[in-house]
Amino acid sequence: MPAGLNIAALAARTGVAPDTLRKWEQRYHILQPTRTPGGQRRYTERDVARVEWLRERIDEGYRISEAAALLGAVGVEPARTREDHLRGILASVDNGEAVEVGVRLDQAFALQGVEDTLEGVVHPLLDAVGDRWQRGDLDVADEHLVSEAVRARLGHLLGDVGGGVRGVAVLACAPGERHELGLMMAAIALRRDGWRVFYLGADTPVEDAVALARRVSARFIGWSVSASAAGDGLAPVEDVELVVGGVGATPELADRLGAMLADGNLPAMVASLRTLSA
Repeated sequence: MPAGLNIAALAARTGVAPDTLRKWEQRYHILQPTRTPGGQRRYTERDVARVEWLRERIDEGYRISEAAALLGAVGVEPARTREDHLRGILASVDNGEAVEVGVRLDQAFALQGVEDTLEGVVHPLLDAVGDRWQRGDLDVADEHLVSEAVRARLGHLLGDVGGGVRGVAVLACAPGERHELGLMMAAIALRRDGWRVFYLGADTPVEDAVALARRVSARFIGWSVSASAAGDGLAPVEDVELVVGGVGATPELADRLGAMLADGNLPAMVASLRTLSA
């Protein structure tokens, strides 16, 4: 006979009535019981964790349909903390589960909030993936899997046009610079802090960014520089403040451009740029 809990025991463990559990199982396919020879359901500790996770979301105000959609497929273990989300995403990468990576990112943004997820999940995720790739523990396909899943969610957040009370910012990758996920995160953080952000993306010609900044009366142009060589294409601008950031942005580059160097984590960067606000 399969080991596990019957539905009465599952209800006692989770505080969710048996009739409700049956409805959740049938309608949302959130549980995966085994069966005894007589056809009785037997539930595992994984089922207990999933029901408890759903109950927590309902207590927070989610409808069951919303909570079940966040929980995702039966094979996706529920996450409760930033560390849980990060471990789960990396495990999904190891298993080549592209859909699961996206589900877990959606869970993190919904449950941890945008700022907490950007700083506590996405940033360390990209660092971990980059480290694995450099060591040869991750191939290009897996690195692209994560990058595109992150890019899709950041692109959605960038669609929220709000902000403007602090002023206008133009953000762009330096000429030749194609790594834009960090810049996307900065754009989202600044927009949520009250800036109106014009996001230009990868490999932006300097003259185009400057022309736009003048046209929209931007407080500053923020240049992203991941490779130090990309900074060689940047030049000082007399009438627009410049900010440089990214792993390739150095104090020497900032001095040459007469620019502010945006370093540190996202909250520190956002706080430092408030000095340029209206």
